[in-house]
This record gives sequence, structure tokens and C-alpha cells, in this order.
Amino acid sequence: MTGAAKRILLEVLGWVLLLAGVAALVLPGPGLLLMAGGLAVLSQQYTWAERLLDPVMLRALRAAAEGVETRPRVIMSTLGALGIGAFGVLWLVAPDAPGWWPIAERWWLPGGMWTGITLLLSCVIALALIVYSYRRFHGKPEAVAALDGRIDEADADAHEQRDRLRERGHGERRHQDGEDGP
Repeated sequence: MTGAAKRILLEVLGWVLLLAGVAALVLPGPGLLLMAGGLAVLSQQYTWAERLLDPVMLRALRAAAEGVETRPRVIMSTLGALGIGAFGVLWLVAPDAPGWWPIAERWWLPGGMWTGITLLLSCVIALALIVYSYRRFHGKPEAVAALDGRIDEADADAHEQRDRLRERGHGERRHQDGEDGP
């Protein structure tokens, strides 16, 4: 594969993962994880993606830690993941539309087999993330505190970068307007 073809393939993959992650923020699926994956791929080409990668990854880890803070949250997270898996099985089995279905039968379980497969994949990923999060964060306040410290540091770094970019932008405008010396 040529360098240009590889670059285009990686860029397309990065954008697909990023957009799938944004969609998964409201649809079933690991949205922040997909966004972090997309940003990781795009960060090889774009500085803006590199700047966003750490904050998104840290927020994904924080959400994972919150999901296993208490036993009821662990249970609800697990039930939610299994519910997504159950819908995936329903899509794969593809039963006929029930009699109570109020609209056209073609709107019963749209998307077919691939919708079921992606729902099952989301279920497996969610369960794996619950196990990972439980092992890393449950009952470990020091791990959560360390993560919060990293988030605070990343936020401070982001504010500094933003201020530097803003200052550089203002300096360039003053120079263009002739207010600064050469």
C-alpha cells in the first residue's frame, strides 16, 4: 500500500470512528471510547486531534469510574449492556412484526442483521469495559483521585494552550494592522 493510500485509509477510519462515537453518545454504544479511538488515529495527521485526545480519553475513564462507584450502578450498567445485547439477539432472530405493531411492517426492526451484530458488539464492549472499570476503580478512591488530578492538569493545559493561541492570534492581527513594529 502506498503512503498516500495508507494516509487516506487511516484518515477515513479516524473520521468514521469519531462520527460513530458522536452518534454513540446518544445511541447504544461506547461513545467516548469510539471518539478517543478516532482522535487517536486522526492525531497522527492533525494537531487539533492530538490536543483533544487526552481530555476525551480522561473523560471516558472518568465516566467508567462513575459507572462502577456503587453496587447499584454496577448492576444498572450491567443490565443496560445486557439489554443492548438482548435487542441485538432480537434483531438477529428477526421475528415477524407483532399484531400490535401500529405502522408498516417494513419499519419493524430496521437495519436487519448488521444492526443486530453492532448491538451485540456494543454489548460485548460494554461488558468488557464494566469489568475493566470495576477492577481498576471500584473501591479504589486513590485511583479515582489520581484520575481527577490528571483531568485537572489536562484542563489547565488546555486553558494555557487556548490562551497562547488567542495571544498569538491577537499579535498577528496587531502586526497586520500596523500597530506592532516589524
